[in-house]
Amino acid sequence: MSKSFEALWAELSRKAATGEEGSSTVSALSSGTHFIAKKIVEEASEVMLAAESQGRTELADEIAQLIYWVQVLMLDKGISLDEIYDRM
Repeated sequence: MSKSFEALWAELSRKAATGEEGSSTVSALSSGTHFIAKKIVEEASEVMLAAESQGRTELADEIAQLIYWVQVLMLDKGISLDEIYDRM
């Protein structure tokens, strides 16, 4: 299923706000900032490796995962999309 950056944000925000049972996002948020930031570092490494040695589809998959984890960190730290967009 394809979704935009904003649609993913809305979905993750809803899950975080409702504490949706069984949600991997809710689980990640409950694991804390260190866990989430570590996932970002891991995903960034996988993006680098995919960029150097894999095809476009694999690279896009890794970038999508990185975006997911960055949004989870944004939720964890209470950073809004507007705060990010103001700095772009």
